[in-house]
Amino acid sequence: MRIENTTGVGALAVITGASSGLGAEFARRWAHRGYDVALIARRRDRLDDLARELEANGTRVFVLPADLSDPESAHRLAAMIADTSVPVRVLVNCAGFGTAGAFENEDARRIADEIVVNCLTPTLLTRLLLPALTAAPGGALVNVSSNASHQPLPGIAVYGATKAYLTSLTEAIWQEQRGTGLKVLALCPGPTATEFFDAAGSDAFAVGSVATVGDVMRVAFAHLDRDNAGPTVTVGLRNRITALAVRFAPKRMTLAVGGKLTRGGTHGSEPVAARQAGG
Repeated sequence: MRIENTTGVGALAVITGASSGLGAEFARRWAHRGYDVALIARRRDRLDDLARELEANGTRVFVLPADLSDPESAHRLAAMIADTSVPVRVLVNCAGFGTAGAFENEDARRIADEIVVNCLTPTLLTRLLLPALTAAPGGALVNVSSNASHQPLPGIAVYGATKAYLTSLTEAIWQEQRGTGLKVLALCPGPTATEFFDAAGSDAFAVGSVATVGDVMRVAFAHLDRDNAGPTVTVGLRNRITALAVRFAPKRMTLAVGGKLTRGGTHGSEPVAARQAGG
C-alpha cells in the first residue's frame, strides 16, 4: 500500500542530512506525497534553498539546522520537532560521516564524530520519535545504511562498522514493530552519485555498482509501498548478489576481497574523510 498523506491534516516527515543528495531528494519525495517536512543538516543556507523550493509547491517546511556530531543534538531536535505541533509520521535518518584509510592513522576525534553521527544520533532520534511514529498506522522509519554494512571492510573500518550497527538496529526494530503498522527499512545503497563521494577524494567508499539518486529513491519507495516487505533492501542487483555471497564465504576471503574493494586497509595508508551528502 502506497504511503502518503491524503487526510488533509498535517503530518510531518523528518529528514536528517537534508541539505543535498539523498536527504534532499527524500524531502522532495515525501513533500510530493503530501507531508510537511522538517529539514535537518548543518548547512543552513542549503536548507533554506530547499525550503524555498518546497514551499513554492505548497509544502509547509520547518528548517532545523543542527550539528549531528553533538551527542546532545537528538534531544534538542526532538524538542524542536515537538514545538512544531505537527504529528510526526515519517523519520528518515540520512546524515552520515565517513573516514577512509588505515585505522591506526585515523584521528581519534574524527572517529568519535563518525560514531556519533552514524550511530548515536540516529539511535536516539529514532527512540525519541518512535512513540509519535507508532501513534497511528501508516508511519515510516527509514535508516539510510550502506552496502558497506554487509561485511568488514579494511580501509573504511569504522564507517563499515557504524553502518553494520545501523542495519542491525533497524532490523531489530522492524521485528519489534511488526503488527503496529509502522514501516521500518534499512536502506543499503552502494556508491551513489552524490557529494559524499565527491568529497571523499578516495576510491575507498566505491564499494559496489554506482547508482543514481533516482535509482535509490525508486528502490526505497517501492519497498516502503509493498505490503509485508522485509527490513532491509540493498540497491543494485550486483550489490545484492555480493551481500548474499559474503554470508557464506570464509571470513578470510571476505576480508581479503573487502580490502581490495576499498583499495585500502594496508598498514600506513593515509586517512581521508567525507560527510554523507546532506550532512
